[in-house]
Amino acid sequence: MKLYDLSLSGNCYKVRLFAALSEIPLTLEPVDLQGGAHKRPPFIDLNPWGEVPVLQDGAVLLRDSQAILVYLARRYGGENWLPTDPADMAEVMQWLSTAANEIQNGPSVARLIAKFGFALDKAVALQRAERIMGLMERHLAGREWLALGRPTIADCAVFPYLALAPEGGLALDAYPNICAWISRVRGLPNFIPMPGL
Repeated sequence: MKLYDLSLSGNCYKVRLFAALSEIPLTLEPVDLQGGAHKRPPFIDLNPWGEVPVLQDGAVLLRDSQAILVYLARRYGGENWLPTDPADMAEVMQWLSTAANEIQNGPSVARLIAKFGFALDKAVALQRAERIMGLMERHLAGREWLALGRPTIADCAVFPYLALAPEGGLALDAYPNICAWISRVRGLPNFIPMPGL
């Protein structure tokens, strides 16, 4: 199984993290985004969106970190990571939507601006980040995990860009519940770091 990867990408890291936690072997294929490899063959033939990550598992070819997490969890991770019970599955899936929307457009965009110089609206990104981080701080009050009282792919999906929030100029010390959750994720067996963490 091959993951087309960028080491500094939080979206790629979600997949690497879940694979490590679940002991799913991955072969990493680095993609030179700075050199434009994502915009030309052979990569663009795999993913016309020109984005990483991309997972190739035999005949299965997937783009988008949330979709890849769902695939890996259902194919290799068992009921604990993504249960088949409709209500439990929906509880996990709502966090994948949060990762792809509020977190992507808040903490992730703030990091893209501060760390990589993207020409995006930093004030809007910080406003969105503070809103979602406040909501998550309240959600994690009295909870150890985002969903179902145990680690799931919800935690893998949300973790990178919250843990990397300081790289976007967002201090975490005002969010003790988020910090405690980050520590719990780091304490999971087989946890792997990424640059910046």
